[in-house]
Order: sequence, then C-alpha cells, then structure tokens
Amino acid sequence: MVRWFRFRRDLGLQLLALYLLLIIPFLLTLWIFDGLVGQRIRADVQTGDLALTQAIAQGTDLSLGNALGIVAGLTRYPEVIAADKAAMAPLFEAILNTHPNINLVYRLDASGVMVYHNPENPTSTVGTDFSFRGYFQSALETCAPLVSQGRISPTTNQAVATAVQSLCSPAGDFLGLVGANIRLESLSQTLSTIASKHQSETGFQVVILDSAGQIIAFPDPALLLHPAADLLPRDYLDSFTGETHSQILRSPDGEERLYTHTHIETIGWEVVVSRPTAEAFATQIVLQQIALVAAVTFLLIGLFFWVALANRVIRPIELLAPVSEAIGLNQPIQSKERARLLRLAERSDQIGHLIRSVMKMEDSIKARMKEQATLLDTSAAVISTLDVETVLDRILEQMGRLLAVQMYAIMQLNEKEGSFRIRAGRGLSRHFTEQLAIQPSEPDSVTMRALHSGEPIQVSDTEDDPSYTIRRARARAEGYRALLAVPLKTKHAPPTALLVFHPTPHIFTRNEIQLLANFANHATMAIENAILYERSDMQLEEQTRRLEALVQSLHDGLILSNLTGQAIYANRRVGALANLRPHELARMQVGQILARILSRSNESESGRQAVQEIYEQGGERNAEISLPGDGRTIYLRLEAFDVSDSRGDLIGRGLLLHDITADRELDRMRASLISTVSHELRTPLAAIKGYATTLLADDVQWDRESQNEFLKIISDEADRLRDLVNNILDLSRLDAGVIKLERIECDIEETIHRAARRVRAGEAGFQVQVAPGLPALYADPLRLETILRNLFENSLKYGGEDVAIRVEVGEQDASCLFRVCDDGPGIPAAEGKRIFEMFYRVDDRLSRVVGGAGLGLAICQGLVHAHGGRIWVETREKGACLAFSIPFSAAAPGAAQAKGDSG
Repeated sequence: MVRWFRFRRDLGLQLLALYLLLIIPFLLTLWIFDGLVGQRIRADVQTGDLALTQAIAQGTDLSLGNALGIVAGLTRYPEVIAADKAAMAPLFEAILNTHPNINLVYRLDASGVMVYHNPENPTSTVGTDFSFRGYFQSALETCAPLVSQGRISPTTNQAVATAVQSLCSPAGDFLGLVGANIRLESLSQTLSTIASKHQSETGFQVVILDSAGQIIAFPDPALLLHPAADLLPRDYLDSFTGETHSQILRSPDGEERLYTHTHIETIGWEVVVSRPTAEAFATQIVLQQIALVAAVTFLLIGLFFWVALANRVIRPIELLAPVSEAIGLNQPIQSKERARLLRLAERSDQIGHLIRSVMKMEDSIKARMKEQATLLDTSAAVISTLDVETVLDRILEQMGRLLAVQMYAIMQLNEKEGSFRIRAGRGLSRHFTEQLAIQPSEPDSVTMRALHSGEPIQVSDTEDDPSYTIRRARARAEGYRALLAVPLKTKHAPPTALLVFHPTPHIFTRNEIQLLANFANHATMAIENAILYERSDMQLEEQTRRLEALVQSLHDGLILSNLTGQAIYANRRVGALANLRPHELARMQVGQILARILSRSNESESGRQAVQEIYEQGGERNAEISLPGDGRTIYLRLEAFDVSDSRGDLIGRGLLLHDITADRELDRMRASLISTVSHELRTPLAAIKGYATTLLADDVQWDRESQNEFLKIISDEADRLRDLVNNILDLSRLDAGVIKLERIECDIEETIHRAARRVRAGEAGFQVQVAPGLPALYADPLRLETILRNLFENSLKYGGEDVAIRVEVGEQDASCLFRVCDDGPGIPAAEGKRIFEMFYRVDDRLSRVVGGAGLGLAICQGLVHAHGGRIWVETREKGACLAFSIPFSAAAPGAAQAKGDSG
C-alpha cells in the first residue's frame, strides 16, 4: 500500500511506467516480425538464385558433355584411329553441320602434330604442332575426356574452349587425340537469354568461369576470357569451394551485391549469379520501411502524450540538470535560468520541493567550495617550498581571505630567549609584532592556556573578560576586541600557536574554529617538514660522506654504470689503475676505462677481449689480469655483476676490481716454502747421511784427521739444519705475534763482532764504525745478533767470501741507526721493497747457484718491527746497503716486553 501511494505521488515513476508499457511491447513485436519476415525473404531469394545457378551449371555441363560425347564417339571410328584423312572428312563435316556451337574438329597424332582438321581451308588453324597446348599435355596423362581452359582462337579471333578425347591403344599407348573447339559465345548467348528474363531487376548478372578463373560466358562478349577479378570481388573468388553457397559482398565498383555460386564438378568450372541487394531484397526493404513508419507513427502518438506532461515534469527537470551541473562545477547560473527556478520553486509538488532544496544546496556548496579551494591552496603552499617563513605567510594570507579576518599571527617559542615571539603575522603593527613577548610562566595568557590544554581558547570581548585585564591596554592600542588562540600540535618544532584577532566583540563559531584548526594543521606540517628536512638532509649528507669515504678508501676498484654502459661512479682506486682523474672517469664508457687498464696489462689480445666481454654480457662473471706495479706485479680479479632495484628491475651494471696480489703472494710463498725447505733440508741431510755412512763402513779404516773432518762436516750440516728450523720457528712466532723480547742494555760493538764471528765475516775485509757518545740501547741482544748475522750472511752469500763488509752505527730520531754495507753486486732499486718478503729471491738464477731459503731478511724485518723499529734499503752506486733503526728504550734494565707486531 505504501509503495502504491508513493507511485501515485511520484509523477516521474508514473510517466516512465506509462511510456514503457506502451512502447516496449509494440517495438518488440515489430522487431520480431521484421526479423522473421526478413529471414524468410532472404532465404527465398537465396534459394531462387541457388536453383538458377544449378540449372545453368547443369545446362553448361550438358552442353559440354555433348561436345565431350562427340569427340569420345569419334575416337571409336577406325578411320579416326587410323588417321585416314579421306574417311575422317565426312565424319567431321557432319559434326560441324549438326552442332553450330562447334567451329573446328581436328585430329592430332601422338607427337601433337595436326593430322587432319575440318573445315579444311588453310585459315582454319595456325601451325601444325600443337604439343605445347595445355590440353595436349593433360591428354598425355589420361585417357578420359576433358575440356581445356578458355582461349582466343588465332584464326577466328573468338573465345573458344576445346573438348578433347585421347586415343589410346589396347595396350595403353597414346596414339593422339581428337579435339573440337567450342564457341564460348554460344554459352554467353544462353546467359543473355537467361538475363533477359530478369530485365526488371537492375544489375542482374550471370557469369561462368573456367578452372583458371577466366570469364568463359557472360552476356557482354567484351569481357570473355577476362580475369574474374574484373567482375567479381577477389575475396569471393578466394572462397570458392566445391559446395554451393551464397554471400553478400562489395563488388569491385563498390556496390553491395548478393553472390550465389555453383561448382561444375565434371569440368571444374564455376557458375556465379549476382544481383544488387537492393533489388534482391526489395520486398524486405519495403517491409522494413513499413515497420519503420509504423514505429515512428506510434512514437509520435507517444510524443503527443509526452508533450502533455512535459510542462509539468520534463522541462523543470531539463532546467534543473544544467543548473545542478553548474552548481557542482561552481559556475554561475544565468539570470534567466535563475528567474525560472524561482517561479518553479513556488510549486507545492515534488518539483517545487526539489528546486528549493537545490537552491539551498547551492549556497552550501559555494561555501564548501570556497573552503576547499582555500585549503587546497594552503596545501599547495605547504608542499611548494621548505622555506618556513614563506609557507607561513601564504597560510596566513589564505586564512584571512577565507574567514575575512584582518589581524592574525603565529606565536612560537624562541628557545634562545625563552619567550614566545611572533614568527609570522598580518594586519598587525610593527611595534606590536616586535615588542610582543609572552613568557611561559604566564598561566593567564590566552596563548599559554591553549598550549597547556591542547584546545582552542577564545576571548569574545577583551573589555569584559576578567582574565584579560592586564593586557587590555595592549588590545586597545592594537585595535582588537576578540581573540582566539589555536595550539599547533608540533612534535619536533618548539611549541607554537595560531592567534586570530577581531576588531569587534565576536564569538567564534564551531565552523570557524574547525577551519582555523585546519590552517593550524597546515602550519604545523610546514614547520615540521622544514625541521625534519633539515635534520634528514644533514643525516643524509653525513651518511653520503661516510659511504663515499668508505668506497673511496677501498683498496679494490669499483665501477658502477647505467644500462648504456656509461660510468656513473668510480672510486679513486679505479682512477689510479686507469691513470685518470675523477672528472674524466665520469664522462667515459666502462669499456673505455677497461681498455685503459688493460693497456698496461701483459695479457694477450684474446685475453683482453675476454676481459672486455665479462662486462658487456649480462649476469655475474669474473676474470683475472696482471698489471706491472711499483716493483712487483699486481694481480686483479674483475667481477662483473648486475645492479637491480627493490623490485628486481635491472638499473645498471657493476664491476669490482679485487686486488688478489696478496693471495697470489701467499700461493707463491707456500710453493716456495715447500720447494725451498725440501731443497734446504735435503742438502744437509744428504751430507750427514753420506759422511755418517762413510764412517760406519767396515772395509775402510779412516785416520783420526779424516774422521774429525767428516765429523766436522756432519756437525756443520746439523747446525745448518738447526738454523733453518729456528728461522722457520722465528717466522712463525713473528706472524703469530707471540715472540718475547728480553730488553737489556746491549754492548753494540761486542754484539756486532759476535755476529760476525758466527758467520766468519771477519775473515775478509770487515770494518765497524760506532759513533761515540751514543745513548744506551735497550734491546734483546740475541735477537739483535740474529738481525746482524742474517745481514752479514746476506752480504757473504751474494758478494762472495772476499766481499768487504762495513758496519756503521749512529743516532737518528731518538733511534739507534745500523747500516750494513758491502761492495758486492748490489740490490736493484725495483727490488728494494720486496727483498724483505718471505721466500723472495732477487734472481731465480742466483737462487739456483746460492743456497738459502729466502728467510733471513724476512726474519730481520720481523725482529726489527718487534723492537719498534724499521728496516730499509739505501741506494748506493756500488754494492748494497741495508739499514735498520731501533729506538733507544727507556725501560728499566731486565724488563721483559712482549711485542706482537710482525710488520
């Protein structure tokens, strides 16, 4: 009941229901009728055309079948088989007289040469050899009758097709053929007769095509033997199959036509009937026009009822639609339309109520649009810049425009002064802005009350509010009577409040307070963003500096590039390897940088190409190269890798140049240790074993002097083994950092001579020069003796037993400086830094001639470093000079000190 009542009151629903009830059933019935009748008419037309094409196909097939029967019958005559010209003449002439559509009958032999033809006149044929004809080639492959493709006869200049029958012997041998030329014009005349029966239909066409797609028969003889594409659509020709079908297509001249096609199976020809769809479906079109007129008539009747109600419903709604759109887009309404709305608003029905509601909504939307636009402008101001002063000025400007206030300010705690000051303001005097200062200890201040409570606080009249008594003079001087303070909820910024002043007593409404709170939030965001940006920017800069310093400090090289291969970052190690400056690296392709590095390499051309390819190809790849360095070879492992973002998308490529020289040196030292130690152990052991075996021999009696000599050699070789083992143990302790030094006051000169005696250095030219007045040296005497002994052994080993050794001791930088010089072959300048490495020999050829494990100078370096000193090679024009320094220790005599520095 309620719904029915609503339906009766709602004029729109009534109008819609009435209209649908009238129009939908009628249009639906009309549409179904038109569809059913149209389908029926189309089916009838297509059926009629299909019947016509089949009849033409059957007639053509019958006509050509007669011709094929004639030539097939001729092949059964013995005269024809025997190629008897005299006997064939009456037979061929009878056929020409009884069949006017045949204009030539002839007999070809097995090689395609003309034997006889009728008519016999010389102009009946051109040439004698017809083996090139397509039908002759086909006759060679079958004994069945066939019809050739259409062609122009060179004698009659007419379109003809040939009916052919092969002559085959009982054994199956090809004897030749009998052919009859059929005038295609006779078929065209038949089609013209058929077309004349459809004179009432404009554009009716009947065409016969041969197997090659040529026009064999057509009412217009001028188109005979033309390609079918001149008359029929090419798409339609491509769709020909053995089945009969109809299709609506555009003809080559653009006319829409109904095409019906039938295939003549026996000879492979096609029959096509076509007509314009406007003629074929004329009845259907008339019915459609009748249905359209009926529909329009019914719609006009409906329109009559519609007009009767238009003034009450439709026109007011049409007027209301653009007005509502204009209101939604905040566009002005024209004065004429507004006048019509005012008149319609006086109605008491639904239309009048709706228009009154829309006009009220207009006022509300205007206010909201203005607020929204202002807030959007304020938001844009907040994100447009990080300059707080600029943003706050824009926020205050927008706020004043929206709320129509003239005086407002933002108060913020000045942390240096410890008081609240105006940071930004408008409409206030300069004196007021500069002099106003609110102390945090003023609890009755409106600003402080708002900040403490976290809620807006207002004073509606400064003259009547007792809390504003002491500030009343300031309000009178500045010219405001009402005040509102809105706190800004800052987290990182100092406490801040928004102040709004009104020149007259005023009570701020809830809407005004809400809008001011929104502006306060924007001001908060501006201040917080500026502070956070300042902090994050500083942190980001600091992190960037640290990260860049870390990457730049890497001993390994690092190159990052974009997807085009241009280097976007490379650390200083890459610049050192490529001999390029940082600004030069930034403008180069990675391939060019690699080429610069590889130009220093000893790699072959194929090796360099392989290194270039590891970066050009995707994925993770690596290769190794060697470069000449400062006195030694540098080995690098190049590792290429892809750089992807957080989503896994490829954004660039990276190349790490990892210095593996230490690993290679470790491998070399390991191999040298095995080789050298095994060699150094084998030599004394062989001597000990040999002489011990000699002494134990039963068949020889050695005298005392020989026995002592053998025992002396055994003892010396045992000492040699002991020294080698001790050296290895010392190196092990030095590397582990567990060697202990017993620092006592050393007699420098005595220690030097003791070390010289151990290696028999005093047997040749040996000089010691100690500077007078040296401070006492506190060191481990046994370790100091080991250092000197190893240096003396090094001179004797490479300089020979006659080498002259000179030891100089002096003072330098609070350290005791020792120099051990000789007149031997010297040390190459390039080897000065490497001779202190374990198992390193200056010359491999020397290592084969001179014994030793290459550990002496490495032990010297370790012991010197354990004393806190340093050791180096000094350049001399002749000979070698090794120098080391040990600090003069201030420790008490006898104090034990552990050192863990192995250099």
